[in-house]
Amino acid sequence: MPGTYAWLVSDSSTRGPIPDLASLHALGAAQQPTYPDSAAVDAAVARLRSFPPLVFAGECDELTDKLAAVSRGEAFLLQGGDCAETFDGVTADNIRNKLRVLLQMAVVLTYAASVPVVKLGRFAGQYAKPRSSDLETRDGVTLPAYRGDAVNGFEFTEASRIPDPQRLVEVYHSSASTLNLVRAFTTGGYADLRQVHAWNTDFVMGSAVGSRYEAVANEIDRALTFMQAIGADPDEFHRVEMHSSHEALVLEYEHALTRIDSRTELPYDVSGHFVWIGERTRQLDGAHVELLSRIQNPIGVKLGPTSSADDAIALAARLNPENTPGRLTFITRMGAGKVRDLLPPLVAKVEAAGVQVAWVSDPMHGNTYEASSGYKTRRFDDVIAEVQGFFDVHRALGTWPGGIHVELTGDDVTECVGGGEELLESDLADRYESVCDPRLNRVQSLELAFLVAEMLRKA
Repeated sequence: MPGTYAWLVSDSSTRGPIPDLASLHALGAAQQPTYPDSAAVDAAVARLRSFPPLVFAGECDELTDKLAAVSRGEAFLLQGGDCAETFDGVTADNIRNKLRVLLQMAVVLTYAASVPVVKLGRFAGQYAKPRSSDLETRDGVTLPAYRGDAVNGFEFTEASRIPDPQRLVEVYHSSASTLNLVRAFTTGGYADLRQVHAWNTDFVMGSAVGSRYEAVANEIDRALTFMQAIGADPDEFHRVEMHSSHEALVLEYEHALTRIDSRTELPYDVSGHFVWIGERTRQLDGAHVELLSRIQNPIGVKLGPTSSADDAIALAARLNPENTPGRLTFITRMGAGKVRDLLPPLVAKVEAAGVQVAWVSDPMHGNTYEASSGYKTRRFDDVIAEVQGFFDVHRALGTWPGGIHVELTGDDVTECVGGGEELLESDLADRYESVCDPRLNRVQSLELAFLVAEMLRKA
């Protein structure tokens, strides 16, 4: 839509102008690729700047309003999707399967919570990953670490692992394809509530795992039957709103897609509706905090076990100085064994400071370990234990457990152990497809939704 956005960033933002890329990098930007050809980087960034927005500012504002409801305890956030998207994974089947499991989870959570569930896909931009080391060594050969398809290739060869800025252009096109298909599915009848419930009924009736949740499924069925009997058939039964999110990691990509909205003359990162800062890039004086402090999108910050309440309050002051409800989400990732000790003082002090924030649990990243076979994995029981601890802490403090942020897929992979299918470490090799971190498979994701539904009823 030509004319909707202009690239030139002005001083009209209440948070000040967007710094140029050189200024951001001068802050010591963490977790950035080292490109060998600066001219190629400039060309890729210039190309990105010429592209239309992937999302629109008004959609971002709508999501801010919905997240404000989450912060008030009037809605619940379901955020999920791939650990790291791949270009090869941009297929109709993969996108449909991922969307389907998110829709199935959302129906169960909506019924249990008796509040709207905000649906936020971890897709259409999640192509870059932070890494603990810049290098990877195999059989005596050392190469740059794989940082996601946005940066380099997964194949362990010198040519594949060289960071290539042209991949950022491919991220844009892949994200556009994903968003187009998601929008078609969610408005074209695929997301019909009765159809989604029928999928859940099949899951409950057709698997040993699902049979444990038959009572909840029957309650939802009776509610839908009642609605049908009285002739209630709102538009919301036939379409859903699904927003996109990703970690704002590679500065060249996020900066190139930051535009001035013609309605408000304010800057938005139009690469996604919601972007977050990771545990490794949340330095208060760092480039990622600086960039995201300037945009108007709703944003998140991952808080791990080293995060203090003072850190969180300082981040809130930088990222949300107006203390606008819905602007800021804290995504906690403490680990199952630490959440009950570390989360209470963090939440209590932030709440006492009057910070407007939505609290969301990421039960995945604090519970990763390496199996004896060498595969990175997670125990389903640890994932559930962290979510349960998150709910228990908030219930004890009188605060609202606002949502869950989960790495998942709609496919029947074998990447996390446990769950009702009782996957073992010896099963991991059967279908381990993630290029980075392990994801919950379709059955584990649905089981998680039913278990969280039980927690919501008590919350």
